[in-house]
Amino acid sequence: MKSVGYLKTLGSVVAMVLACNVYAQSNDAPSSAAATVKAGKRANNELGRKVRGALSKTQGLDVSNISVRARSGAVTLSGTVPDQGQIDAAGEAAKGVAGVKSVSNKLTVMQQ
Repeated sequence: MKSVGYLKTLGSVVAMVLACNVYAQSNDAPSSAAATVKAGKRANNELGRKVRGALSKTQGLDVSNISVRARSGAVTLSGTVPDQGQIDAAGEAAKGVAGVKSVSNKLTVMQQ
């Protein structure tokens, strides 16, 4: 009876070691994919910073409630501004940044 329990435990340990070994081997390939993902995130962050900088330099634009998201050259502006003119100005400023392929302007007017 004790030998059956011992064999079950040994079988479980062998199965666990095999599963860990297979997982470790299959995990080697994505290292280049991980580097690609990191580079993409870095590029998105850099583009977002450039757009935020352009918005802050735009005369008459209140950037305190504007958030910027960049993904592969597509920029999304969201938040609130005091008037429609600022929505248009923000969209134009974002379009003028190098690397921006498209702008989704989701800004809304909110009276302050």
